[in-house]
Amino acid sequence: MQHDVTGRIRFADNLDVLRAMPEASVELIYIDPPFNTGKVQQRTRLRTTRSAAGDRIGFQGHRYQSLVVGTKRFSDLFDDYLAFLEPRLVEAHRVLAPHGCLYLHLDYREVHYCKVLLDTIFGRDAFVNEIIWAYDYGGRPRNRWPPKHDNILLYARTPSDFVFNLAEIERIPYMAPGLVGPEKASRGKLPTDTWWHTIVPTNSREKTGYPTQKPLGILRRIVQASSRPGTTVLDFFAGSGTTGAAALELGRRFILVDNNIEALEVMARRFDGVAGIEWIGFDPVPHQRRGEPGILRQSGR
Repeated sequence: MQHDVTGRIRFADNLDVLRAMPEASVELIYIDPPFNTGKVQQRTRLRTTRSAAGDRIGFQGHRYQSLVVGTKRFSDLFDDYLAFLEPRLVEAHRVLAPHGCLYLHLDYREVHYCKVLLDTIFGRDAFVNEIIWAYDYGGRPRNRWPPKHDNILLYARTPSDFVFNLAEIERIPYMAPGLVGPEKASRGKLPTDTWWHTIVPTNSREKTGYPTQKPLGILRRIVQASSRPGTTVLDFFAGSGTTGAAALELGRRFILVDNNIEALEVMARRFDGVAGIEWIGFDPVPHQRRGEPGILRQSGR
């Protein structure tokens, strides 16, 4: 990547992009592929205005009218999910630097099958962690334990030598600070392989409206731990571009790839006004508002 280019965002089939990339060219790969739920993932954005004939009642009994201002969707159904992922994971293994790591973000539906697939591609000894991202939102079925976590598989290109920046990882508060003393309590503790972290709040400035947007805090922790400043982070299921936002904040370069035009439109708005972004196969300008700060600059990132 050229020195004056901070990030490269491509509208393309990720397998084609991966096959054209040089071997051992990125230090960290994070991917959040579709979870194969069999559904169309969709998020509808609403705006409410005061109206006597409104369809909902709000603060102090006033009526409000809901207006749909946008919908983002993508299909999340593959007849053979592993056949779809396998060639992409093989290429991911090839483009990782010798000391690089792969984080594969899944849920309970496919994680066990993908673990076996990655053991085959990377080797069983390359498995480092299964990280559990736990949250508490959404419906609660009455016929089973409500599923409230995602799974993130971590594999190293070289099991005996991979980047893990222990000192760079943002610490978290002790749950019982009185038991550890004031010095430890003020310093905080290192996260374990179970990460309690909220989803992106509906009213957050971080919110992009993309259906499967992941929190910046999750990606920040991954980038902090498994890459070094100035190196390149790759996300070839880029979605709303959170991996790029975390890389940008932490002084890394990034490559984002997605073949969903709505994802590119979201990223165009998210990175509006950010210097050093190269767009390939997509013109972001019609989706940007020059002179006004994009999401990253609005939120101070």
